[in-house]
Amino acid sequence: KMLPIIYEDQWLIAVNKPSGLLSVPGRYLRNQDSVLSRLQNLLPDGLEITALHRLDGETSGILLLAKDKETQKKLSLQFEQKQVHKVYEAVLSGVVNIKVGSIELPLWGDPENRPIQEVNFERGKPSVTEFQVIGRERNCDRIEFLPLTGRTHQLRVHAADVRGLGIPILGDRLYGCSGDAMRLHLHAREISFEHPQLGERLHLKADTPF
Repeated sequence: KMLPIIYEDQWLIAVNKPSGLLSVPGRYLRNQDSVLSRLQNLLPDGLEITALHRLDGETSGILLLAKDKETQKKLSLQFEQKQVHKVYEAVLSGVVNIKVGSIELPLWGDPENRPIQEVNFERGKPSVTEFQVIGRERNCDRIEFLPLTGRTHQLRVHAADVRGLGIPILGDRLYGCSGDAMRLHLHAREISFEHPQLGERLHLKADTPF
């Protein structure tokens, strides 16, 4: 099964992940299909490949993978030290009053209620998202998100929670969007980082499909 590869060299591969495909295999047999397992089957030394981060199954966009242990180690460090810059594009299920700003709401995953994340000021991990409204279509705002942390469902909760934007992302049934949108309107559009072997800054982009 083909995957749109947007960048590849001997150390790295970046894929434009379609909505509906997992980043890495799930726990159960029925959800083993993923970007990682497809690449492992596709490439000659596929078993060495590791995903450097995750995108939700319903989110589309750029997923970065390393082809060897050294590259994986160096890039993971960049992720940890917040040197990897990511831009997401989304369509909200409504209109927000503030056009540009920052959301700081700590997120916690209740083990009894997976995979849902909730805002929790006692147990949550610090989570910060910058945002900017870039357009409006049919009473829905189009927005750019710059996550400064990389928590599970961060952008989805920061959009939906009343202490954040108070408007779920279009198609986000998990966090309260009841509309009939065909998919979650969240796309990982850009990523930039220092190439761990070549030392130059790489800026990758995948056009938003909605």
